[in-house]
Amino acid sequence: MENEVLYRGKSLTELKAMEKEEYLQFLPSSQRRKIVRGFTEQEEKLLKKVRNNEKNIKTHCRDMVIIPELLDIKISVYNGKEFIQIHPTIETFGMRLGELAPSRKIGVKHAGGKK
Repeated sequence: MENEVLYRGKSLTELKAMEKEEYLQFLPSSQRRKIVRGFTEQEEKLLKKVRNNEKNIKTHCRDMVIIPELLDIKISVYNGKEFIQIHPTIETFGMRLGELAPSRKIGVKHAGGKK
């Protein structure tokens, strides 16, 4: 039997079945405040695409908090140069989309002064 991944004791199906007020209790304070204050126009547009089950969802909303509606959906997030496809899972619940699409690469590592 495979172990089911839980987020603070709740499974994916339980999280998706929760109302907004219920799953807000599981989020850190900054993410909770962001959701309570309301989503921006672009974030509402993204949620509308998710609710309509559109394919190839692309967004520039790097500061969008991953809520239960966004779990297990492939979303392409812009990192400043290109769109990086991410697949939010239960482990990433409460994070922001930008955290999963890095905007900086690791720089060139030079050999350095030792000979």
